[in-house]
Amino acid sequence: MTSRKVDATRVDVAALAADGATLSGEWPAAELSRWRAMQSPPADVASGAVRWRVRGEQRHAVGSAPQTWLYISASTSAWATCQRCLQPFEQPFEIERSLRFVADEAQAEALDAESEDDVLALQPAIDLRTLVEDELLLAWPIVPRHASCAPPGHDSSEADAQRENPFAALAALKPRPPVN
Repeated sequence: MTSRKVDATRVDVAALAADGATLSGEWPAAELSRWRAMQSPPADVASGAVRWRVRGEQRHAVGSAPQTWLYISASTSAWATCQRCLQPFEQPFEIERSLRFVADEAQAEALDAESEDDVLALQPAIDLRTLVEDELLLAWPIVPRHASCAPPGHDSSEADAQRENPFAALAALKPRPPVN
């Protein structure tokens, strides 16, 4: 098994799996245009670098052809806009994915429908940068938000104290049993 840092993005997955090799590297977020476009960092803050690692593997099963697998991991932080308070906040991202590669699109489609595994058609070479960026985009939250925040211009404890409980008004309307 070989492990090396690389700058190249085009990789032969079949050869990587046959060798059981591992590749790793780091890309500035600015080089991932779709990932950069999702973010809203403060004016004086740059987006974090994306650290990534891929490992190829061939699995051998009795009575069948070897299976080609690619394991992807990446970590970074990104600036999202909170959909509650509309303020930017930094969020860490960690992804771990396993991809199975098969001979063609028809086989990938058939296996993908019946399997829990993510299945892709094997190509002569794949663009790792695009693949890692795709996985990061899939990890982006549908509705980014802080763990806890208040609407703009309000302190959360102050807002809670001023908010009237709608059930308190209903309780006041409820008839009370006579006192004996």
